[in-house]
Amino acid sequence: MTISVSHEVVAGARAGRVILLNGTSSSGKSSIAAELLTVLDGAWFHLGIDGFHRVRSRRDWSEEEFLPIFQRTVLGFHRAVAGMVAAGNDVVMDYVLGERWRLADCLSVLSEHQVLFVGVRCSLPELQRRERDRGNRTIGRAEAQFPLVHQHGVYDVEVDTEQHTPAECAAQIRDRLHEGPPTAFTQLRAQ
Repeated sequence: MTISVSHEVVAGARAGRVILLNGTSSSGKSSIAAELLTVLDGAWFHLGIDGFHRVRSRRDWSEEEFLPIFQRTVLGFHRAVAGMVAAGNDVVMDYVLGERWRLADCLSVLSEHQVLFVGVRCSLPELQRRERDRGNRTIGRAEAQFPLVHQHGVYDVEVDTEQHTPAECAAQIRDRLHEGPPTAFTQLRAQ
């Protein structure tokens, strides 16, 4: 069976949108993303960086060998999201902006796309409790990421997963999406 895509479908595709959920490990991004898929109109995709790391082959690499592999994975993730959006898809991007170069690359790669930038917050004691209770997290990762992920300081909307359920956070994000165009990425590019 051959499936063809007409030129009109590709040429007439509307630009997709991105909801970028940024927060530490165990902050609740994936739970919010799952809720967003149920409350947002249309077809949305949840793409998370953890999924990209899970499908990579496993070896006993030294730290020196692994660093460029890790960086290429992250850069590829940004471009995969941009590719989905360029084809007219809406994407919930589940991510940890733990280093400045990641944000700089997102600002560049997603420069032609509408990005609603969401800060997913939670207190450090609660993050530490979640890491311990879940049993499948690297203990200490959230603490290491905590001072880094929100250092840029600009969001379109912020949610607190300690005070609100994932469904409540998703509703806050949905409401902000409907309020008008996002501005955080434009502000960050100007800095």
